[in-house]
Amino acid sequence: MTTIKDVAKHARVSVTAVSYALNGTGTISDDTRKHVLKVAKELNYHPNAFARNLKKRKTGTVGVFITSFGGSFYEEILEGIHEAVIQTDYEMIVCPESWTKRKVLTQRQVDGAIVFDYKIDSETILNLASEKFPIVVLDRYLESDYLLPLLLDNEQGAKDAFYHLYNQGARRIAFISGASDSFDNAERSHAFLREAQKHNLPITRFKGNFTEKSGYEVAQAIIASSDLPEAVFCANDQMAIGFIRAMKEHGLKAPDDMGVVGFDDIIIAQYLQPSLSSVGSSRAAWGAAAANQLIDLLEHENPFPKPYRIRTQLIQRESSTRNYGAK
Repeated sequence: MTTIKDVAKHARVSVTAVSYALNGTGTISDDTRKHVLKVAKELNYHPNAFARNLKKRKTGTVGVFITSFGGSFYEEILEGIHEAVIQTDYEMIVCPESWTKRKVLTQRQVDGAIVFDYKIDSETILNLASEKFPIVVLDRYLESDYLLPLLLDNEQGAKDAFYHLYNQGARRIAFISGASDSFDNAERSHAFLREAQKHNLPITRFKGNFTEKSGYEVAQAIIASSDLPEAVFCANDQMAIGFIRAMKEHGLKAPDDMGVVGFDDIIIAQYLQPSLSSVGSSRAAWGAAAANQLIDLLEHENPFPKPYRIRTQLIQRESSTRNYGAK
């Protein structure tokens, strides 16, 4: 196997000069650099990436710490991250929340991290983030020089959902919240209820946990009470899907009996019967933005930009579109 010493011997330069030429560093002349690279090619010499990274204390890897692999929501984010990473020399490792001991993160076994897992506490993230270990978070707002919160515009999305229903005449509206420890749920809940309060509109609140089952169970309870709201806003699409399933079992239709709006605009939303109105965003673009910001700092030492929000928009479909005031 050809070594760096062999290249130096054949090129008649020092090992240090070969290292400079291969890494594009140092103060050697362009002619020397070109000569060394030519000799290295002739000898079919390839630097040992592992040894080089070890010396630089770099792994060439970014870690993605995510709540779940399941569902199109996370799949699209991961696809966006992957598409951005493969355009670089970096590799990625994905760690699901089922890993009880997050040694990859806490022992900094990657060069930087993208975190979308509410089970990793904020104090741990703040303690880990540093110049040598930058972190992008997608599920909470934290402040640190080497930490970038890259979040959805939950407030605008929830606001759009409220006025979509309110401007069609809906006045008896229910809200199904998601997991109580979720940052996204807190922002969506606050914004939706705040807009209702501006119009002195009482909102009946129900507690879900972002699962289809919880949406189904809330719908069963509402239907059993015989006090049906005109419309329901669910803090994510999975709960909205469960809600509509329960309605169908009782012979009820959306939007005729109750209008339903979700959040996230997962792929299946447009194919449901009826198609589901939802607040959406490009999750692939979101994931790509997170990866690009992280790698830009790792590669070029460009500081993170000021925190900004990923734009959302309401996609109006069949499940919520009608004149509520006419009923």
